Amino acid sequence: MNNPFDYTPDIECDKAFRNLIATLDSLKESARPDDVNFCSELEAGKMLGVLIAADADGIHHTLYAFSGQLGNGGFHHEGFVDPVFDYLEPDGYFKTKEAGISRQNIEIARFEEGNLAGIKRDYKRIKEKLDSEIAEYKEKCRLSKLERTARRESGITDEAEKAAMIRQSQFEKAELNRLKKRVASDLEPYTVRLNKARHHLDCLKEKRRSDSEALQRWLFTNFKLLNARGESRSLSEIFAATSLKTPPSGAGECCAPKLLQAAYLQGWRPVAIAEYWYGKPKGGEVRLQGEHYPACRGKCFPVLSWMLQGLTVEPPLDSSLRSISTAEPEIIYENQWFCVVDKPGGMLSVPGKGSAVSVQQWLENKYGADRIVKVAHRLDQDTSGLLIATFGQMPFKVMQSLFATRKVKKTYVADLEGDYESRGIARQGHIDLPLSPDWLDRPRQRVDFDNGKPALTYYEFTGHNAGRSRVIFSPLTGRTHQLRVHSASEMGLGIPIAGDRLYGKNRTDGTRRLHLHAMKIEFTFPTDGQHYHFESPLPF
Repeated sequence: MNNPFDYTPDIECDKAFRNLIATLDSLKESARPDDVNFCSELEAGKMLGVLIAADADGIHHTLYAFSGQLGNGGFHHEGFVDPVFDYLEPDGYFKTKEAGISRQNIEIARFEEGNLAGIKRDYKRIKEKLDSEIAEYKEKCRLSKLERTARRESGITDEAEKAAMIRQSQFEKAELNRLKKRVASDLEPYTVRLNKARHHLDCLKEKRRSDSEALQRWLFTNFKLLNARGESRSLSEIFAATSLKTPPSGAGECCAPKLLQAAYLQGWRPVAIAEYWYGKPKGGEVRLQGEHYPACRGKCFPVLSWMLQGLTVEPPLDSSLRSISTAEPEIIYENQWFCVVDKPGGMLSVPGKGSAVSVQQWLENKYGADRIVKVAHRLDQDTSGLLIATFGQMPFKVMQSLFATRKVKKTYVADLEGDYESRGIARQGHIDLPLSPDWLDRPRQRVDFDNGKPALTYYEFTGHNAGRSRVIFSPLTGRTHQLRVHSASEMGLGIPIAGDRLYGKNRTDGTRRLHLHAMKIEFTFPTDGQHYHFESPLPF
């Protein structure tokens, strides 16, 4: 079977998916509201899966799945496989316990908004009143002290009056202490009441947390997945051997686990699998309608590593070799502090997990152990163009400071898969979309307005031809995959860069490389005060 993490769909899978799309198109015209609602939810964004499986006689069968849940039907809809574990039965254990946790949420909210809020108001009111008494008496003492000070400065010599002023000061201090003790005593019942209420709230929340964790443990223990040998293992057992230890939410509910489980239960042998995006992108991700995608590594890699045992599966391509170039880097400038390298597309900037040589390693081999050389910034593996490396620790820190303070101007050229004019995109402008890693599907990045790091790109289109548009990018920040996401995201330009295997279309026209090139770089180097400007010719 093809590897679900690295594949091109075979003809049978692609045909099955096109048949599914035709079926969904007909459902949109259905008289049944459930069908129309189902399609509307799909169009909001879902991964759809196709599995071709062979029975004992070698006859092929097609299975379909959607990821997660959909509407009132939950896990079930005609024409799609059942879930691996249906924990959503109305009167089942999970829904019963979940209802109990929902009641706890209501109880906690009512207590916070009712009793606790009232107790907090009473405490605040009495404390403000008592604090006001202390403040008023302190002000009285302050004015009294000012009068005594003025009297002393006027030159009084009467010892009896001096003694009287001392007694007055001592009395006021003692009276203030007595007032503070009375205030503390008056406030104590309200403090005790507030602390008891807070403790009660903490107990309610702890009970909810404990019940929620117990329900999750029950789910993960009872969520059992088969492999091709007929063996069964729970999600808890599968993830116990991983760095995550605990399964993430939704593990086992993606398309691939559903499809494999359904095939195994039928006694069928999986032959080919593919997953396609249907509808609009969700959650800041870049997904294109009808394009196929690999299974996510965060949730699915541990699950599928178990479920595929017993099958003969094609090995994944070494990602470090997938688009590797046979060309070597070229050093276009060198001085005592740094060098400028023209990196070919397909070469890593720094060492990765695979065996491919990076620019860093290439430079180390070139200059030998006597010279400390470090790449000062990075380009994506698939991106070609200018890269700066430094000699020694001091120039490295200087160069990193220039990048950190945005004193290095970088210019990129890209070809996008679309005509910007026909799409109504302004000829020039900027894209301001914060980015964060998609932790469950690395190395993909996504738009994230809540927790993403700022990412700002200026762009200017220079023309279009044969369905492609050429654009100049001037990024102000340097986030991972910034230009690729800003191009492909519907919130950005909405046109992927040609040849982008992560965020673009899977092409069959021979486009093998990413059409993104770091063409220019310029900066003023503080050590010698000279302004440097370098350019690299476009390789596509």
